[in-house]
Parts: sequence; C-alpha cells; structure tokens
Amino acid sequence: FVGITTYRWDINVRAATILGFVGAGGIGVELTTRVDTYDWRGVLTILLAILAVVIVSEVLSAYFRKKVS
Repeated sequence: FVGITTYRWDINVRAATILGFVGAGGIGVELTTRVDTYDWRGVLTILLAILAVVIVSEVLSAYFRKKVS
C-alpha cells in the first residue's frame, strides 16, 4: 500500500508539471513563466526541485516495496 501510494504521488508530480506546462495549472505554470521571462536560474531551480522530488519518491517507493516483499 505504501509503495503504491508513493508511486501515485510520483505520477501526480510528473502530471502536474506537464499539465501546468501546457496551461492547466500546477508546477508547470511557474516553469513556463520563468522560461517566458528568460529567468534561467529560476528554470534550473524548478527543474532541480522537480528532479529531487521525483528521485526521493522513487527511492522511498523502492525502499517500501523491498521492505514489504
């Protein structure tokens, strides 16, 4: 259950990024705004934050799946 929960959370973070990038809100809106204003440091910060959240989610998911199995 915990592994599935962290996996779904990971999917939601990725989906929020993509949906926001195309204009539906979420993390991607901030990313699009930074790209449109050529704030490359802000873009890098957002991308690194997204990457960190996804990696932490993957590690936690793998840990809990291994522990339960």
